[in-house]
Amino acid sequence: MSTDYSIDADWNALYVDGEWRSHDGDTIADEDPSTRETVTEVPAATEADVDDAYEAAAAAQSEWAEQPPARRAEVVRNALQELEANEEAIVELFADEAGGTGVMGHTSVAITSDHLNEAATLPNRMSGEHKESNIPGKENIVQRKPKGVVTVISPWNFPLNLSIRAVAPAIALGNTVVLKPATNTPVLGGLLVAKLFEAAGLPDGVLNVVTGRGSDIGDAVAGHPESDAVAFTGSTEVGRGVAATAAENLAVQAMELGGNNAHVVTEDADLDRAIDGAVFGSFVHQGQVCISINRHVVHESVYDEYVERLTERAEELSVGSAHDENADVGPIIDESQRDEMLGYVEETVDAGATLETGGETVEIDGVEDSLVVAPTVLSDVTNDMAAACNEHFGPIAPVIPFSDVDEAVEIANDTEYGLSGSVHAGDLDTAMDVADRMETGHVHINDQPINDEAHVPFSGTAASGMGGYNSDTILEELTETKWISIQHDARDYPF
Repeated sequence: MSTDYSIDADWNALYVDGEWRSHDGDTIADEDPSTRETVTEVPAATEADVDDAYEAAAAAQSEWAEQPPARRAEVVRNALQELEANEEAIVELFADEAGGTGVMGHTSVAITSDHLNEAATLPNRMSGEHKESNIPGKENIVQRKPKGVVTVISPWNFPLNLSIRAVAPAIALGNTVVLKPATNTPVLGGLLVAKLFEAAGLPDGVLNVVTGRGSDIGDAVAGHPESDAVAFTGSTEVGRGVAATAAENLAVQAMELGGNNAHVVTEDADLDRAIDGAVFGSFVHQGQVCISINRHVVHESVYDEYVERLTERAEELSVGSAHDENADVGPIIDESQRDEMLGYVEETVDAGATLETGGETVEIDGVEDSLVVAPTVLSDVTNDMAAACNEHFGPIAPVIPFSDVDEAVEIANDTEYGLSGSVHAGDLDTAMDVADRMETGHVHINDQPINDEAHVPFSGTAASGMGGYNSDTILEELTETKWISIQHDARDYPF
């Protein structure tokens, strides 16, 4: 059924200064990864469009920042209600544009709801403080103010919740926003967000959305002189360029970049739980999650059983179109991602690994050049093989053996990334020791690495990014402090 939030609505407009601006210029075809068909078209914004968006955001910021905390919280809660009222249409849109199965569509909405709920609490947590002074008769006041205009550049894998986790806090804290979604998911990551907040009663200019190719407008967005902060989620390669461009304007940067996350399984681990976590952590949303399992690091004494059971579970998964309500694993976002990950598999086998299952595309009736990749398990893998040392970003499970805990930690840390990770051990002290020594932003014991709770800080280390999201972390990123002192008593100066 067609709604304002379905793929067959009219999405060929930019959202600038509270207006849907029809676009007569170049457009971008939006493809359904399951069918390979163009399902809608969106504007290919120009640098002039980008300038208009920032001009509107800058003009609206002061008045929005002066709104009472209750008003800012109300708008965010209204957006939450709009999201929940249209969940089914948005889940369908997730399949249409991102190739997400129904489970992942509902999960994305749930995570988005969590971030909106948390953001609605931020206006009343944005407090200043008084500080004692070393100077007699002086009062120190520390105020907390919005950063100003916040740039949000969001990815294609979870476009809705990864846009909202920056947009909603920015708005709640009194900032205005320019949002540039990924080219593959311009509706879920951008235009849909504009519709939600428009329905929520957000004033004109507070949120502006420009869709376009990164090659055309990426630098103009990341380096715009009106931008005071840049929140980016995406690959490390692209993120380095965004960070360098943003730094030219001394804009604050919150960057969540790539990951190469290890799932460590010790000799005394509960294998049932470890493999349950492994199947979800490797194959959910086709492995297209920056915090998914990229490497399974398994003790040699349980290695063979682990590989055998993981392979059996991978082969039991239902694979096909995201529009199939029974599908566990759907399509990859596009052919370049598919070809890259299958290339890693081929290189890894050529280097001596064993292909236990998968490693190929799965045909879908009526679809030419299917993007569905079979869940893949590789054994006899070493840490320097292509599927292990690269962020493969697919439904691929390379399994690496280790002999003792020290070697497991060494393998887990032998990467430029440091985003997430998990460890299964029968002894909690051992698990804590491994978790403490894993060089990542977060580690999950007796679980898998894919966890995101809006009230818990989320950040990476090394090549996985800088700055952070969620809770007080994003509050600190998107606000700044101002020190005002009052000298109540006459002060003695040395001259």
